[in-house]
Amino acid sequence: MPVSTTPQGTPTWRLRTPRAQWLGYLAWLAGTCLFLLCWKLISDNTMWVFIGDAGRQGSDLISRMMPPQWSYAHRLWQPMWDTMNIATLGTVLGIAMAFPVAFLAARNTTPHPLVRSAALLIIVASRSINSLIWAMLLVTILGPGVLAGIIAIALRSIGFVGKLLYEAIEEIHPTPVEAISATGASRLQVMSYGVLPQVLPAFAGISVYRWDINIRESTVLGLVGAGGIGLQLNAAINSLAWNQVSVIFLMIFVTVLASEWISARVRHAVI
Repeated sequence: MPVSTTPQGTPTWRLRTPRAQWLGYLAWLAGTCLFLLCWKLISDNTMWVFIGDAGRQGSDLISRMMPPQWSYAHRLWQPMWDTMNIATLGTVLGIAMAFPVAFLAARNTTPHPLVRSAALLIIVASRSINSLIWAMLLVTILGPGVLAGIIAIALRSIGFVGKLLYEAIEEIHPTPVEAISATGASRLQVMSYGVLPQVLPAFAGISVYRWDINIRESTVLGLVGAGGIGLQLNAAINSLAWNQVSVIFLMIFVTVLASEWISARVRHAVI
């Protein structure tokens, strides 16, 4: 039996009707059947002989990665610097585009419902396409290089930052906004003094968190030609230079750890 709450905050038991109980059973049955169907489709398209041999193949691959070819590390500093630039510049560009979109998407700041629908469409379109797919499209349009990676990260960041920010805008306390509006302030002044001060801490935290995510995502964009250390990783894998691959993996791991530490410190200082 589900629990509901009275206006006084007292929890009370609420008995389900037979119809609600049967609907719940049917939902569980449909979910189980869907799971079994998906499992069958995956099983039919899986070569289990390779799965049984995966342990031996994995240990063989790791043995070929050892020891790492440390002399190769000096060739990775420039690609890693490009990766950091892709993540940072892409994050800045994405934030710059997501900031106005978030205000247009929030119910309490949008000028018109149609404008809100268009802003939500932009956010959904950005979030529905992975940065790697954006990079593939942009490499085809702009050619390979860092610029395609920066724009791919920016387009992916719009949806993430825009969604979290517009939700933060909708959750602001209405009292300061009403007080500033009562003084006869313009819409821009209400935004500047009633809305922005309440959402800036959340905005800063969201931006730093997205930069941390983009560091991870930018490391693989080079696999499709969008610049960064992913280009070196793709070249090393194609040439079967597994001791170079291990060096690249270690450098990516250290970089991600450093970005995680920096973002955590910044979020702790800001929020």
